Amino acid sequence: MHDLVVAGGGPVGLATALHAHRAGLSVLVHEPRGGPVDKACGEGLMPGAVAELADLGVHPRGRDLTGIHYLDDRVGKDVRAAFASGPGRGVRRTVLHAALSEQVEAAGIEVDPTPVRTVDDRGDHLVVEGLRTRYLVAADGLHSPVRRLVGLEVPHAGRRRFGLRCHVRQAPWSSYVEVHWSRRAEAYVTPVDDDLVGVAVLADAGSRFEDLLADFPVLERRLTGPRTPVMGAGPLRQRASSRVRGRVLLVGDAAGYVDALTGEGLALGLGQARAAVECLAAGRPQHYASVARRLGLRHEALTHLLLRATGQPTVRRHLVPAAARAPWLFSTAVNQLARPVGRTP
Repeated sequence: MHDLVVAGGGPVGLATALHAHRAGLSVLVHEPRGGPVDKACGEGLMPGAVAELADLGVHPRGRDLTGIHYLDDRVGKDVRAAFASGPGRGVRRTVLHAALSEQVEAAGIEVDPTPVRTVDDRGDHLVVEGLRTRYLVAADGLHSPVRRLVGLEVPHAGRRRFGLRCHVRQAPWSSYVEVHWSRRAEAYVTPVDDDLVGVAVLADAGSRFEDLLADFPVLERRLTGPRTPVMGAGPLRQRASSRVRGRVLLVGDAAGYVDALTGEGLALGLGQARAAVECLAAGRPQHYASVARRLGLRHEALTHLLLRATGQPTVRRHLVPAAARAPWLFSTAVNQLARPVGRTP
């Protein structure tokens, strides 16, 4: 019998497995997707995420990020804030996945190329895909099958936002993550290699990447290289009724997701992976519910606030000009998000 089965072999799932191995737990990962797994995301690691990965001995190749730069092409206003706690890193999602996979392989952790489709709670253990395990951690993404299997899915009927991303083959022009604002969307520009820039756009359902990019004339003129095909993800808003159900724990996007506005999602997911394993190693799986809630408070509060504000056209129009008038406040907010996710007591 395994101590832990992890459903999902993305970055958060693999980080969970590495923490479990370090804690002396026997662990099995279920991941049906072969090779480095790609995903439509901004690919900018906040300093907190870089610190979490370094703690696992993972140092993916990429470009250092020195801060966040907000721009509004319509009014010619911009404001920037440098990270006070050290650089973040722009990293291709496939590069990040490959770096974590190498650590998992080096640790001798088994990866089963099948999805988790059955979870049977036997009281003192689980049976997952016919195998006994003490615990299951679901790290199987935004549309988590395990979240549905164990009855933690909560339908969401509100605003539906999606992410669209491509890469442009050209040298980066800045060490900052640029966030361009328009009346209906945000474009995130992240240098991810010496000759590659990622462009991710967040907008409401039904939007086309090329149409949205036309909202950002300054950015559109800067993008001179060939582009890769566009990938999409969403709807971004997902809810779980709890992050714990018996011996099943949810981490990362599977544990619920608000929006990608703040760029802190991966740092939070990596912090949850660490916290979940700490709770399991201590024999306190139910404690993870309160720990995860505390870890996500700052991120979720700021994301909800910003999402509500940007849903109002008047506020959205004045957001970047207001931030430019109070750069100290903008810097404080950025560095609150850049801080490492707290550790369990």
